[in-house]
Amino acid sequence: MADKKAANQEETVETVVQPQPAPAETTENKAADTVADDKVTKAGKRSAKAQKEAEEKTEKDERKAAGDTTPQTDEARAAAERKGPAPQTRSRLERRGKNYRNLAKQVDAQKAYSLDEAITLATKTNPAKFDATVELHINLNVDPRQADQNIRATVALPHGTGKTIRVAVFAPADQLDKATKAGADIAGEDDILQLLDKEQLDFDVLIATPQLMPRLGKYARLLGPRGLMPNPKSGTVTPNVAKAVEEAKAGRVEYRVDKQGIVHQGVGKVSFDVAKLVENVQAFITSLNSVKPASIKGAYIRSATISTTMGPGIKLDLSTL
Repeated sequence: MADKKAANQEETVETVVQPQPAPAETTENKAADTVADDKVTKAGKRSAKAQKEAEEKTEKDERKAAGDTTPQTDEARAAAERKGPAPQTRSRLERRGKNYRNLAKQVDAQKAYSLDEAITLATKTNPAKFDATVELHINLNVDPRQADQNIRATVALPHGTGKTIRVAVFAPADQLDKATKAGADIAGEDDILQLLDKEQLDFDVLIATPQLMPRLGKYARLLGPRGLMPNPKSGTVTPNVAKAVEEAKAGRVEYRVDKQGIVHQGVGKVSFDVAKLVENVQAFITSLNSVKPASIKGAYIRSATISTTMGPGIKLDLSTL
């Protein structure tokens, strides 16, 4: 009896110790897991709307990566058909008017003309019906961000610009008579301040004396952006206002290089004689060369073009300047 009990206990221990195999995964269990994974919620990332948007985004990214730009919906296809064929890119010359294109045929874009030839051709190719300005555009080998290369100066053109310059003088009472005799259109002290208070800028040049300049400080935002603020470099801040008025009336102009390193200046009107325009251009080039920065290495003038207000550009031969 004792031996049978001991044998039964050993069998029981062995039965308990032996690990039970995991139940086999049935098809029903797999289906249940799939249903749980595909369960759709009312809102959030697992909602039907969110899943649809995610699928559309994935499809869109795949089309974008493949370079497929065809419309995918009926509305998009209809909109594309209404737009018609793709627009054709035209050159700038083709987008100009018929009169301009006919005149531009007289200019050889690959040729560099002498100064006399360029001015003569510019006056012939003027498409405007008014007395247009002859403009000179010079590309300089300068960096305007450098203080010593920020070109700014004045020049008195021998024959003027052809424009009627309105000059205002802001000076003490003892100099107003001289300014008026010199040709000033507006002269005064309190009168000028009243005009500035009303923002009536009925002048092209404002000349002031050094002792009165502090009174113009409050109008810097009004005058500065319009280029009317008096400045010693431009000759509009001077104790001799009569001389400054005469120079302004005679055709003294201020020029300054822009951010691209180009100087733009009007040198006369189409109605001027060619000889007068040539002299004005030569005077301007002489003034421009006189302010050449010492730090410039190599050529100072890269290229130059002359044109009228609405006419085609004519390339200049730098050796004739």
